[in-house]
Amino acid sequence: MASIPTTSSVNTAQVLLAGSGRPDQSLADFATRLRRARLGVIVALTAVVMIFVSYSSAYVVRQGLPTLDPRTGTLVRDWLPLQLPNFLLVNTLVLLISSLTMELARRQAVRMGAASADESHPSTSTETDRMPWLALTAILGLSFLAGQWLVWRELAARGFYVATSPSSSFFYLLTGMHGIHLFGGILALLAAGAASLLRKSAVSAAVVVDATGWYWHFMTVLWVYILCLLEFAR
Repeated sequence: MASIPTTSSVNTAQVLLAGSGRPDQSLADFATRLRRARLGVIVALTAVVMIFVSYSSAYVVRQGLPTLDPRTGTLVRDWLPLQLPNFLLVNTLVLLISSLTMELARRQAVRMGAASADESHPSTSTETDRMPWLALTAILGLSFLAGQWLVWRELAARGFYVATSPSSSFFYLLTGMHGIHLFGGILALLAAGAASLLRKSAVSAAVVVDATGWYWHFMTVLWVYILCLLEFAR
């Protein structure tokens, strides 16, 4: 059987399971926990997809529907085209960068978790105690939410509030719901970072970071979709 490299990963666990020798049970359990966590993320994101699909459908249909003017008793179009703030591009760039740092944090956490699970090749304290990419991702995520707050203030300064028109209502609804879901990912990152600082199990932290990583990537893709919907479907 081939020798095990000192920097273990999920691929290492798969190699051990596929080998002809006796597989390391800890690594096998770690790989199983990762698969279960990812399956849980997929199930959770299915509900999120259904929510935003319904919002998108309502957004497109509402644009073509007239409304009754109570003063004249006639049907009028009340959909006011909304010019998106340019700062949204900066905010999008921040989120894209955070997705890159999240992937680096995810790979680092999985590598550390696999090394911790492999009792024959324990990780060093300097490797497990430092997770800079995780902290940077959380900072970028908070910066994105702060940027969204600035975007909403800019729209309010232009006179576009939640109840100003259906177009502004949908903008606040879509971006607000995305922000709430992204904040949930930030809380998961903070929990994983706190576990790392408190020297909790590297395996458990790796599972949390890995699941949060895939969730975070989905939030980035969802944001790009929302931006394209607001920009082109109007």
